[in-house]
Amino acid sequence: MQGTQSVSSALERRLDLVLPVKQIESEVDNRLKKLARTVRIHGFRPGKVPMKIVAQQYGGQVRQEVMSDSVQRTFADAVKAQNLRVAGYPRFEAKESAAENFEFVATFEIYPEVDINPLADVRIKRPVTEVTDADLDRTIEILRKQRQHFHPVERAARDADKVTIDFDGTMDGAPFPGGQGKGQELVLGEGKFLPEFELNVKNLKAGDAKSCELTFPADYHAKELAGKLVRFEIRVQAVAEPHLPELNAEFAKSLGVVDGDLNIMRAEVKGNLEREAKKRMQAKLKEQIMQALLDHAQLEVPKALVQIEVGRLRGAAGRDLQSRGMGTKDMNLAPEIFQAQAERRVRLGLILAETVKKHGLTAKPDQVRAVIEEQAQSFEQPQEMVRWYYQQPERLAEVEAVVLEDNVVAWALEQATVEDLSTPFQDLMESTK
Repeated sequence: MQGTQSVSSALERRLDLVLPVKQIESEVDNRLKKLARTVRIHGFRPGKVPMKIVAQQYGGQVRQEVMSDSVQRTFADAVKAQNLRVAGYPRFEAKESAAENFEFVATFEIYPEVDINPLADVRIKRPVTEVTDADLDRTIEILRKQRQHFHPVERAARDADKVTIDFDGTMDGAPFPGGQGKGQELVLGEGKFLPEFELNVKNLKAGDAKSCELTFPADYHAKELAGKLVRFEIRVQAVAEPHLPELNAEFAKSLGVVDGDLNIMRAEVKGNLEREAKKRMQAKLKEQIMQALLDHAQLEVPKALVQIEVGRLRGAAGRDLQSRGMGTKDMNLAPEIFQAQAERRVRLGLILAETVKKHGLTAKPDQVRAVIEEQAQSFEQPQEMVRWYYQQPERLAEVEAVVLEDNVVAWALEQATVEDLSTPFQDLMESTK
């Protein structure tokens, strides 16, 4: 290894690596000899294959492996000796070499110095909320609506009714894709069909038929139908009106309350709401703190880490599309779309790591346990969930990351000026910022 020099930016480094030819050849010979003991080649017994044949068959592959391992090992030794923290992956390029040496150049980035200004000038608005009886009643009504059932009626359909229909759509006298349906169910007012279509179904009763014309919106997702005039023949099979379940023991049991006690049900629902409110309040605090740290930090972000993060985000987006039954071929998943988000995530990650290191904010086992137990309370068998977390190091690592962020938030709140902001529960749930 010869020298170190800066290249093109404050974070980029360049190392000249030298590998003695004799060392490489010796390692190649050693590996080929080990391989010869077990390799199977037609016409020879195991362990009896001539070295010349082994070298002919596997020499190129073994040499490539030895060169790769040697370069990686030499690079690791060099950066360790110079106390360099490599960010991302190095790029190796071969140089013109003398007969006795192989020479390479390793180009890479190092982690930056992170300077964070004091947070004394930061003002944080901390939302404070209380789950009231009205909030609890509203939530229980939502739970009832989620479990509503429908009873057939002979009257004309009105809002909130479920109508079962057949329909045939034509454009310029010919059927069009997606314009036909049999036994289709729609709940009037839910907006899953075009408003103009629902308007024509409304006031019809079972056995009625109707012809109507409507124009698809100009921004309709199916471009071949956008702005087009079509005709529908609609036939109503059935009309059913909604019925909410009674607020009784059976309803409580449907929410997991074994004995059907309504008071226990209300207590459990309230507990869930309070946990959700706490999560929302913490999320809002964390969002403000993270932005304050970003605003008060000076650092140069390694391009290599951003590229890696772009790849992660892009892969996650592709998997999400596939899980929704969508193909990725026609989706625009160009790396540039994720560039800004990736850079922000990398920048914030470096800032958090420096803050944790500088102020000793590491995640303690009791903190991790407390978070796991709190999260487990929303499941029917909390202790099973606790065991589930501790069965895999990856799951624990995710919780530890949450605890680290919580520790940073707690530390930052001590540095900043905090103003408690009374926030109605409903506003907290509905807000997006």
